[in-house]
Amino acid sequence: MRDRDGAEIYRTKTGFRYPLQKDRQGDYKVKSGEMLRVCMTSDFFLEEADAWRDEAWEIISRRPDVKFFLLTKRPERVSEHLPYNWGNGWENVFFNVTCENQKRADERIPILLELPFKHKGIMCAPFIGPVSIRKYLEYGQIEQVLCDGENYDGVRPCNYDWVKSLRRECVDYDVTFVFCGTGRRFIKDGRLYKIEGNALQSQQAYKSGLSYQGKPMEFKLYDEWGGSIPEDELYVPHYRERCKTCGMRISCNGCGDCGNCEK
Repeated sequence: MRDRDGAEIYRTKTGFRYPLQKDRQGDYKVKSGEMLRVCMTSDFFLEEADAWRDEAWEIISRRPDVKFFLLTKRPERVSEHLPYNWGNGWENVFFNVTCENQKRADERIPILLELPFKHKGIMCAPFIGPVSIRKYLEYGQIEQVLCDGENYDGVRPCNYDWVKSLRRECVDYDVTFVFCGTGRRFIKDGRLYKIEGNALQSQQAYKSGLSYQGKPMEFKLYDEWGGSIPEDELYVPHYRERCKTCGMRISCNGCGDCGNCEK
């Protein structure tokens, strides 16, 4: 889309310090209570990004009023690359590992459970094989599970039965389960469906009714002076008409009014 090589790893020239940007009135553009997803098309713990990560941690520490969603396929690198003042975790960081099949789940979730984070989640995406996480949910640390099919070239199908099974385990432990999308190839009742376009995939996931709101996550957010922020001063997500049938809505930060969906 941007005529760039997806294998190239680089520090963004614009947007890196976005959480600290202010408007003309001197107010932060990112409001207290918002959630920012970091490196969603990359990996926050890439070895090649070691030189920039301390600056990213510094930005996160300066916005204790904002929730930061971190995702990695490399949990084994995390413990050695946390900030010096991390302690037992920061309240505004929501840490997630990807578990696209059972092998990766059994490799990564045990590490996740041992890491010092206040909030932990799992992303089964791309969901390319059945995954059982029941034995890990028993620890009571996992607060959310996201699930999505695959969209890249050479796409592998996602099976409806896998999604239902994963959802059942989450419901049993009152853990929020979000069926974000079907992916481009989706198997249901033995039939393979070709579903092109992220919007349609998300709508089909929503229509399944499989997403489940479990026990809510409670982030303790603070202002820059360390004071608690009253609930009525936190960001309240708002949505557009098309958002009503989006599979991501249960975990979405709401509409940013960027205008891209109107183009």
